[in-house]
Amino acid sequence: MSLSIQEILKKNDHRTWENPSKNYQYYQEWNDALFFHWKVDVETLQKIVPEKLELDLLNGEAWVSLVAFTMEKIRPIGLPAVSFISNFDEINLRTYVVKDGKPGVYFLNIEAGKLWSAKIAKALSGLPYEFARMRRNRTNAFQSIFDKKGFSFSARYRIGKLVEEKSEIDLFLTERYCLYTEEKNEIYRFEIHHVPWEINQLWVSELETNYRLETIDLNRIPQKMHYSKGVQVVAWGKVKV
Repeated sequence: MSLSIQEILKKNDHRTWENPSKNYQYYQEWNDALFFHWKVDVETLQKIVPEKLELDLLNGEAWVSLVAFTMEKIRPIGLPAVSFISNFDEINLRTYVVKDGKPGVYFLNIEAGKLWSAKIAKALSGLPYEFARMRRNRTNAFQSIFDKKGFSFSARYRIGKLVEEKSEIDLFLTERYCLYTEEKNEIYRFEIHHVPWEINQLWVSELETNYRLETIDLNRIPQKMHYSKGVQVVAWGKVKV
């Protein structure tokens, strides 16, 4: 059941800091999300992440995640969504960082399955969106080829049981309420808000994750996997930090 924006904003007991006091700017939905998570070498990852951001480690371990999902209904507040632009498949490669006590994510790569959606998202947000050829059957398969960087992703999957009690690592890898980006050697934060992810077990019969960053090679079995039917997201504009 869909919630109104005001209902979403009122559900904030799960957060570790308050929502921004100023008006939100965007609404979007992240639906049918596949999460794949790998432990990676801390020193190598630190070379990729901007110096002004601190890696957020769990028990001394660093993680990188690939999230493949369908973006829907993204729009500025007060304007309608235009489906041929606002609805598209997306893959992002992210890691976990913290600044000023606010844990968030930092995108190492972002791909969108529609060319004009990628261009507009990049222009409006400053995030490094680029076009990749994607094909998705939302019941059991997702494929992407990103020619520019030689990245590719392919998964055939089955959704398992609902995770009734989330572990520490489940929460660490999914419950993030801001993201960071770097522009011209400056760091910016985007605040976001949504209700907690409802996550399920995820089983794969086929999985190829051809992503390589420095010496970090993700074409191997992930340590963790999740599925979520999705969340409704309210987002604020970027702020220099």
